Amino acid sequence: MNAINSIAEFHRLLSLPEPRHPLVSVINLAESVFLDDEVWKGFVNRFYCVALKREAKGKIRYGQQHYDYDKGVLSFTAPNQVQYLDVQYMECGSGYLLVFHPDFLLQHHLATGIAGYGFFAYAVNEALHLSAEEEDDLITVLTKIDKECRHIDKHTQEIILTQIELLLNYSNRFYERQFITRKPNNSELLVKFEQLVDAYFNSEVPGLLTVQYIAGKMNLSPNYLSDLLRVHTGQNTQQHIHEKLIGKAKERLSATSLSVSEIAYALGFEHAQSFSTLFKKKTKLSPLEFRQAFN
Repeated sequence: MNAINSIAEFHRLLSLPEPRHPLVSVINLAESVFLDDEVWKGFVNRFYCVALKREAKGKIRYGQQHYDYDKGVLSFTAPNQVQYLDVQYMECGSGYLLVFHPDFLLQHHLATGIAGYGFFAYAVNEALHLSAEEEDDLITVLTKIDKECRHIDKHTQEIILTQIELLLNYSNRFYERQFITRKPNNSELLVKFEQLVDAYFNSEVPGLLTVQYIAGKMNLSPNYLSDLLRVHTGQNTQQHIHEKLIGKAKERLSATSLSVSEIAYALGFEHAQSFSTLFKKKTKLSPLEFRQAFN
């Protein structure tokens, strides 16, 4: 697998001059041309990328799936995520790429805080669709970052990181808006989620139900599904799974003579103790104490 290690190398592959700052750059897509290079057939970037694309055309393979570039969308990739581009049919269109190396975040709270922005783990087809006003807000931030890269001094890093954090917080707001404004589609997803969870617990599928399993069945990334659920219900995917699991456990403890171990194994636990620990954490009662309350 090829690696694009530096922002300078990324500039070269886009037929651009050297970046003004070695660790951060705002790239104008209208000025970019993909070099015909083997690297695009399978690569990882060693830096973060925020892409605001307009009228871009072509296909990108991200993970195991191919997606069309869309109009007016914002997407995010974290370092070391595998990508493939078919540059023969790529057109950059217009828009901007903000790229910044993890080293640029060192000694700043974003070095650890950036992990809290779940959209860096979303799939490409879960990109943020922007209104004209939202797009203008982000372009204003990107313009300030680009301007700051033109004169590097002891204040540059702090000023740019403040702007990057502002852009990420705007993106959080806009994603929450998108989860709400796409309510009909999201309502279908929520119904499908409930159906899949119920079907799992009513089947004999071995093992515990995981966030990754349910997200895969819904063709969503785990982070996107959790954020969607959190906005609409106040709980993430794991919390929903636990709630459903505890509900099923209560039914079997109160209405059957199955032992605690048998119930634990039927719900996917390898060890009954793990089930008992989770049950007590969620209900303040052990499974046996809960059962005795019905006798």
